[in-house]
Amino acid sequence: MTRHAVVALTVAAAVGGLTAPTALANSAPTAPAVSVPAAVPTDPVITGVTVNGGKDVVVGTTARKTFTVTVHGSDDSGLEFADADLLGPAGGFYTTDTFCETATDCTTSFTVDPRPDPYNDNADLSNANAGRWYVHSLVDTFDGVTLFTKHTGGFLLKRAAALTVNAAPEPVVKGGTITVTGKLTRANWDTYRYAGYTGRPVALQFRPKAGDTYTTVKTLTTDGTGNLRTTVKAASDGYWRWSFAGTTTTAPKNATGDFVDVR
Repeated sequence: MTRHAVVALTVAAAVGGLTAPTALANSAPTAPAVSVPAAVPTDPVITGVTVNGGKDVVVGTTARKTFTVTVHGSDDSGLEFADADLLGPAGGFYTTDTFCETATDCTTSFTVDPRPDPYNDNADLSNANAGRWYVHSLVDTFDGVTLFTKHTGGFLLKRAAALTVNAAPEPVVKGGTITVTGKLTRANWDTYRYAGYTGRPVALQFRPKAGDTYTTVKTLTTDGTGNLRTTVKAASDGYWRWSFAGTTTTAPKNATGDFVDVR
């Protein structure tokens, strides 16, 4: 037998011994079935509150103040109804409720009055009400679940402040003395008047005529009637003002700058 004949018989024997399964050659593997669990209902949650758009609530001596309280939360069925209670430093509650405008936010409003309100005694303020307040929240869901949380959030209810300034003489010779006076007062919710705020630090600030930023020159403390008085050297044209940073019970206040012409 020739060499070529041996090779041909060997290849034929090898090919004849390989028989491919027809089914596996013509189809792709089947992926295993995956079971998807049914959605599990979630319990309602209250995530926080926003009061007055995130700003302090400031009240004077005459006008009522209305502000909003938004309760934030969620539930798989959505929030239907909310109730908000406000607890202040004097222990008084103000209660109101509302239907929710979205599935996650419920906004209601409160009105407080520095003077006696014949139609709503619950809204009357006294000086003891100034300070930190807390919000207790309750929500009802569309599937009938109720959730209540204490101290969901808080805010500051403050007495409005007033601040005056006078810088003299005007004009003044360069290098001369400028006398700056003023008075810090705040709303008194017991007497419905503004009264001197005593023993409080107030900054004297200056802004150059061509500038737009005030810089603190010195800090004084109001006297027994809320008055302020100091002297400074006249260096350049500009505006003088007093600036009060505020407290937990009283709003901050900047006086309107008083221009002094230095010649």
